[in-house]
Amino acid sequence: MTFPDRFLLVQRSLAAFGRVARSQPRFMLIMIGAAWGVVREAIQPVTWRRSVQIEFWRNLRQMTGGGLVSVLVVAVLTGFGIVAQAVYWLGFAGMAQMTGSILSTVLVREIAPVLVGIILLGRSGMLIVTDLGNITLQKQLRVLNGQGIDPFIALLLPRSLAMTVSGFTLGMVFSLIALTMGYFVCWMKNIVTMPIWSFMFQVISSVHPEDYISIPLKFLLSGFAVGLSCCLSGMDITSEDDLTTILPKGFSRGIMSVMAINVALDVIF
Repeated sequence: MTFPDRFLLVQRSLAAFGRVARSQPRFMLIMIGAAWGVVREAIQPVTWRRSVQIEFWRNLRQMTGGGLVSVLVVAVLTGFGIVAQAVYWLGFAGMAQMTGSILSTVLVREIAPVLVGIILLGRSGMLIVTDLGNITLQKQLRVLNGQGIDPFIALLLPRSLAMTVSGFTLGMVFSLIALTMGYFVCWMKNIVTMPIWSFMFQVISSVHPEDYISIPLKFLLSGFAVGLSCCLSGMDITSEDDLTTILPKGFSRGIMSVMAINVALDVIF
């Protein structure tokens, strides 16, 4: 092999390695930039034109109302499974005084944000990926740009912020229903005899001061990450993509976003 052939081989190898290295953090960097753009534009009153407000409220109703039934069902099952079993086995082991601490740490802080994020991803996130994917494939983004409408403000911003509010709302509903259902299961089996307000007070009083910040942040940022990743997945496609490729990609990106947010907040707090 001559020297030019070897040089060409090395050059192609480095180019292939560079493409892989760039493609891995590419979407993460896009999400970071888009997140900052959403925050910067959301605090400007001129952004909230009538069309943006209508899009925000329409998506908020769809996300919160559409995901409410799923959240209620999962919360009831979680109350039957996790809360009731935790109360029973802690009482059996003589550690009933730790019930509030275990439930506030494991259920409300760790499990609830992940489950709510997955519900939002499957119930509303995939609709966003499909909707924006079809708009992108049909070249309608170029039409909006030609009409002087910024797709970032008209499409991405209201959807991601609506998902943020929906994540917090559904997260609070999930936590309350799961704890309530777990209490009633234990009460009917005579595992606990205290009133429900005493049970709730025990859980609330065991919450650490930093959890009053981390728990709402997890619900808010999990919803924001799901909405942002789904919007970007739908808009960041090529002519070679279709629904069979963008839906799995959007789902995996949404799952990774939810897990990354929760892990990052656990490290910080």
